[in-house]
Amino acid sequence: MNMTTRELARPRLDTGRFASLEVLTDEELFRQTGVRIAFTGRAGGVSEGSYASLNLGDHVEDDLACVQENRRRLSAALGAERAPLIVPHQVHGDVVLTVANPADAPAVQERAGEGADGIVVACSDVASLLCFADCMPVIAVAPSGTFAVVHAGWRGVMAEIAAKAVRELVRADRERGVETPPSLVNVYLGPHIHAECFETSEDIHRQFTERLGEVCSAGPRHIDLAAAQRVSLSRVGVSPERIVDAGVCTVCENEAYFSYRAQGGVCGRHGAFAFRA
Repeated sequence: MNMTTRELARPRLDTGRFASLEVLTDEELFRQTGVRIAFTGRAGGVSEGSYASLNLGDHVEDDLACVQENRRRLSAALGAERAPLIVPHQVHGDVVLTVANPADAPAVQERAGEGADGIVVACSDVASLLCFADCMPVIAVAPSGTFAVVHAGWRGVMAEIAAKAVRELVRADRERGVETPPSLVNVYLGPHIHAECFETSEDIHRQFTERLGEVCSAGPRHIDLAAAQRVSLSRVGVSPERIVDAGVCTVCENEAYFSYRAQGGVCGRHGAFAFRA
């Protein structure tokens, strides 16, 4: 049966405390869909030094046991401790994988380990986590509860991976008999490097403005990734009022969030997490 989904409340991001963790989340979204989204910060984990304390990335030089404990704490705090957790090997590409049911999770995780930067989850009881330290975290959620978690560095924004993930989300819903117009999808842009700190080469600046318009330019050699993302998402039909930005620059707020630039390349990774019970 083909059904049109209901309309969600407009997206917003507020601080929520779950056990020892503070995250940016949308409580009304959770109430309406059962989807818990979370953008984590640095606090609440067990890692030390440059990775202190809630480092969620296992590809840095942190103790792997600490990373595993940090991920366990995150999943437990958000009610997903028993759910399979899809964590892709992020490669700054545009591969988006879809989990249609919990039984598929091991196979999708294996494929994700080969390289992916977006995960669409079209079922309950499967969580996804992607990791960041200046790149843009993006979470998209449909009224049906289908969601996508996306890693969008400047290459990903240029490749329009978030827009691709929205298309995949819509397709996944359609295969379940649910019609989800992109205009009803909520999109959340998490903490990332902002225009004042994101200085690029002249060539990259030119590529952005040619592909996504002058609105991306924040002056010579500076690019506004959020503005570029909004242009890209609008091209697939996402409504401007359904895109919310956390408004946090990871470089400027390095005490609260990991930043590759601010920490000279030696740092942990905070996360974008989503789960539907």
